[in-house]
Amino acid sequence: MNAKYILEMRGITKRFPGVVALNDVSIGLEHGKILSICGENGAGKSTLMKVLAGDYEHGSYDGEIYIDDKLQRFTSTGVAERAGIAMIYQEINVELDLSVAENIMLGIMPKNAIGLIDWKKTKEIAATTLEKLKVTLDVDTTMRNLSASVQQLVCIARALVRNPKILILDEPTSALTETETEALMLILADLKQSGISCIYISHKLDEVFKISDRIIVMRDSNVVSSYLREDIKPDSIIEDMIGRRMDSMYPSMSGRIMGNRVLEVKNFQVMHPSSKEKNIIENVSFYVRKGEVLGLGGLVGSGRSELLRAVFGALPKTSGEVLVDGKHVSITSPKEGIKCGLGLLTEERKKDGVISTMNIGENMTLSILKKISQHTIINKKNEQVRIDDYFESLKIKAPSQKTNIMSLSGGNQQKVILAKSLLTDMKVLFLDEPTRGIDIGAKSEIYKIIETLANKGLSIVMISSEYPELLAMCDRFVVIGNGRVVGELTKEEASEVKLIKMASMV
Repeated sequence: MNAKYILEMRGITKRFPGVVALNDVSIGLEHGKILSICGENGAGKSTLMKVLAGDYEHGSYDGEIYIDDKLQRFTSTGVAERAGIAMIYQEINVELDLSVAENIMLGIMPKNAIGLIDWKKTKEIAATTLEKLKVTLDVDTTMRNLSASVQQLVCIARALVRNPKILILDEPTSALTETETEALMLILADLKQSGISCIYISHKLDEVFKISDRIIVMRDSNVVSSYLREDIKPDSIIEDMIGRRMDSMYPSMSGRIMGNRVLEVKNFQVMHPSSKEKNIIENVSFYVRKGEVLGLGGLVGSGRSELLRAVFGALPKTSGEVLVDGKHVSITSPKEGIKCGLGLLTEERKKDGVISTMNIGENMTLSILKKISQHTIINKKNEQVRIDDYFESLKIKAPSQKTNIMSLSGGNQQKVILAKSLLTDMKVLFLDEPTRGIDIGAKSEIYKIIETLANKGLSIVMISSEYPELLAMCDRFVVIGNGRVVGELTKEEASEVKLIKMASMV
């Protein structure tokens, strides 16, 4: 054993039916250091961490785990937690109907002299932990009333309150704002100084390069390379992740001829989802032309997602007009939105985009069941032709079209959701954070799909919190701040500094 390591995982092999998810993987984590693990979705990163966190119990995998030179056999997450491991999962995992304090202290609530929960102490500890994260939050608030980014911060607080030796963070910033992400980076630096060792997984490579003491790259269930901080070369790491040279991340997105206005939104007002006393969108107007990619800029919470959901019919509007091809349309439900030629890829694909019990093909054709049915009976031959077309054209990576949707990587799930929209007679596609939580190779494929669709004349409205992505992919920008349009820029006028400044100056 190596004394400098607080953790060693040796020869870990994990199999699922027909799949080797981890193939003889060995890693070491130094005391008080931050180890980042990079790799495309499906490379095995999260599976390896679930082995370490006790989600996959000892005996369900081959190999050994040592903490402080002691062999560990985790039979549950509780056993792993008692050994000093805390994990913040990629998917936000909270009890929505419990309070912030209850979520943070779940399972470790202090008791008073007669054995009942000491609520005062529970709330004090929860509040103190949030203060360490520089989060100001009423600990009596019910989780259901909080945004996804704040819920994620509560998950981080829940991990820290357990005083772990080893903290695992799996895509912890996917739902955080830029300010919250910067705060988390500072917190991780403080944790490192206090002696806590961290394993960090993120597709946001700028974060990885900023905080890592060492980087391990995984591909196809194996560790393929390791880099010390002083040896980090972004291009080499990206090439290791995808197994080939990445000449250009983004397509050119130039040379297209844009047509007339396909969609016009006028004077839109949308009620705040958690407060009937105010609007989250106030008198917003925008348009998008045939073959144009319009970028919606703004900070998380500015109302961008709510605006698109309301135009699509998934949220009620207070007032406003929608015109498609110059004609007024009434859209009060997603079904009517689809009929009018609109499609929406939501920010939370697993919550709103897929049905987890269905396979790939079934999820694809959900939007056209009437079109492929006769007397309520699905024409299987007709359905299969359509599934075949998009399974091939979108290059969905899966054993078969009958594979369950939840077994796919994030990028391939996104392609299935995209196919569901493309199967309709769509004129305008709304993309809400289309590459969130997917790996760099899959991002490149999604960008190429967007380019192809725009070249074919589809109008696209795109939300992204990653400004380089927004700048590269969009032809024009409308910036939303506090529910209002605060500015508009052409591609030539736009820059990251201008977009951030415009979004912040409200």
